[in-house]
Amino acid sequence: MSFSDVLGILNTIVFQLGDRPITLLQILILPTLLVIGFLLIRWGGRLISSRLTASSVNPDLVHLVRRVFYILAIALLVFTALDLLNVPLTAFAFVSGAIAIGVGFGAQNIINNFISGWILMWEKPIRIGDFLEVGETRGTVEAINTRSTRIRRVDGVHLLIPNSQLLENTVVNWTLIDRRTRTIVRVGVEYGSPVREVARLIERAATEHEAVLSDPAPLVVFEDFGDNALIFDLYLWVLATADRDLRVIRSDLRFRIEALFREAGITVAFPQRDVHIDGSLKLTSDASS
Repeated sequence: MSFSDVLGILNTIVFQLGDRPITLLQILILPTLLVIGFLLIRWGGRLISSRLTASSVNPDLVHLVRRVFYILAIALLVFTALDLLNVPLTAFAFVSGAIAIGVGFGAQNIINNFISGWILMWEKPIRIGDFLEVGETRGTVEAINTRSTRIRRVDGVHLLIPNSQLLENTVVNWTLIDRRTRTIVRVGVEYGSPVREVARLIERAATEHEAVLSDPAPLVVFEDFGDNALIFDLYLWVLATADRDLRVIRSDLRFRIEALFREAGITVAFPQRDVHIDGSLKLTSDASS
């Protein structure tokens, strides 16, 4: 079989798309083009991500650039495939109208989340690595996708939140500006304790901890005369991105404060009541005993 015979077989018209013939060669080239195109798009996306990451570019910007590249590359691949089949875009006018009607009635939430995802990636009110508090949920943002945002809760469970909820509801971003977080440790000592010495020891415990920031410096406040104790509050700033970190730091400080108090002979207060009886108290015994 000669080359002209093979070429004649490949140019055989398989079917008609409107008034445009589709040949066997076009049918064979189309899947090859799509497979190679998708492989090149994936490779290009990974190459862009690795180059930007190596240049210490913000992860949110890397994520946004990769998304834009995927959309533009896939659109170019689709247009190339249509051009290969000699199919003009006007042939999809009716289909596009039907899709638009379907989107208007049945895909409002999907489009809403899609647009919200792009707003999140563009305006950056929430970034990858931020520690969020959404309702009763606390966790770290791991990925901002076009439909939902993936958050890893403090207990390690992954949570998918629709992007529209992050824009429409109140979200507490602990790390929006910086990663400094203020926390409080409350201590109660018994009445009669040397209050100046108590404040000094509490401040010493804070300054000795490596996680406590020196600017702003820790502050000890004599808060109140409680029912059973003299109340002191320790205000301190730390670099913490998760609730678990804050709890561990507060626990370390309580351990250290208790040890310093024990060395100084200061007692941590506990609930107690003084009972005063007016008049005389008589104790009687049972005559039969």
